[in-house]
Amino acid sequence: MKKIMMLILLTGSLLAQQKSLTLEESIKIGLENSKDLKIASTKRNSADYKLSEVGSMFLPQFNILGNYTRLSDNIPAFEVSLPFSPSPVRIAESIYDNYTFKIGFSQPLFTGFKLLSSKNAAMYNLKAEEYDYSKEENETAFRIQSAFWNYYKATEITKVIEQTLKQIENHLNDTKNFFNQGLVSNNDVLKLEVQYSNTKLMLIEAENNLNISKMAFNKALGFDLDSQINVVVNPGELQTIEYDAKDISNEALNNRNELKSLSYRVEGSKENIKAAWSELYPSVYLTGNYYYSNPNPRFQPAVNEFNNNWDIGVTLSWNFWDWGKTSFKVSQAEQTKIQLETNYDLLKENIQMEVQRNYLDLLKNEEKISVNKIALEQAKENYRITAEKYDLQIASSTDLIDAESLKLQAETNLKTAEVDYQIAKTNLLKSLGRNIF
Repeated sequence: MKKIMMLILLTGSLLAQQKSLTLEESIKIGLENSKDLKIASTKRNSADYKLSEVGSMFLPQFNILGNYTRLSDNIPAFEVSLPFSPSPVRIAESIYDNYTFKIGFSQPLFTGFKLLSSKNAAMYNLKAEEYDYSKEENETAFRIQSAFWNYYKATEITKVIEQTLKQIENHLNDTKNFFNQGLVSNNDVLKLEVQYSNTKLMLIEAENNLNISKMAFNKALGFDLDSQINVVVNPGELQTIEYDAKDISNEALNNRNELKSLSYRVEGSKENIKAAWSELYPSVYLTGNYYYSNPNPRFQPAVNEFNNNWDIGVTLSWNFWDWGKTSFKVSQAEQTKIQLETNYDLLKENIQMEVQRNYLDLLKNEEKISVNKIALEQAKENYRITAEKYDLQIASSTDLIDAESLKLQAETNLKTAEVDYQIAKTNLLKSLGRNIF
């Protein structure tokens, strides 16, 4: 009795450790734990910081300078010889310790539109990164759903083979009883034993596939590979969908985040061209400084004491000849723009092909479900009739083995077709630019 209680407690503990997740729960957990999304998030954050960096360049830049200089002792005092004086007149003593403290600022007034263009380019890049992040979310959700459905398929196929193996075992026991009664030959027993062994091998392969698909599912969710997680499928998630082939192509071109991201990068490249041209214009800055020095060179004659002063002014600089450097930078920026525009056109064509391919794949898998449902009904009926005949020894063991094999194949094909349809449906939704999470 004590052993039975321990077994019950152990079984309850193992069941408690196994958690079941729906498709919606799996997607939520997988998105939260995705390392790919974390990387995409850092790229988006970096683009946001870049925009803030460029924006700060419109504001005045402040700097502080501190300096101490010790002069050599052989520096003479400042003296002036006068015609009416027999000896030079000393104007200022030598000051060997020099201290300078300065606070300055520089405010750009005109930079040839470089700052404005750079800010616009950074803004377009941020929007592109935001759409890239949304794209990565959809891609991650698709990988999670694919892992979910493959795990579900492996689980269901394993169950089908286990059920078939029990049926074969029952038939094998019945056949051994028939043999003992002299109703069948030993060859019939051997045939069923071979069928039983082959089905056991199929079960081992199915269990291996189940373990691999479970590890892939755990990896997609960010769990340890050996985590004991089961999946639960709601009946509504196995429903089929219908689309108009004409509408879906236009929907994809309007919704795909890759196209939106690339369009913003094209706009950003135009701003980069403007920024490159800006070096042909002069730059104008408002500058100002506050000094606190000992000695202060603005005060003459120099005295060994701290004095302060300030200045403010406007600075203009113009690099009017650079041996074509600016034009070369503009040409580089223009080539980048051409590359992005060409990639945009290629992406549109690839998206249209992808949508049509995924749509046809969906129709194919939908037809497979219909065909396999009919095949399974026929296989079940054929198995039922053959099993009844075999019990009455009207059908042979070969007939029974063939009926069991057909039923097992039909059940496996239907489960595979149902899961392949769900993956194809999700793939089509993703290619249309719809959120699949």
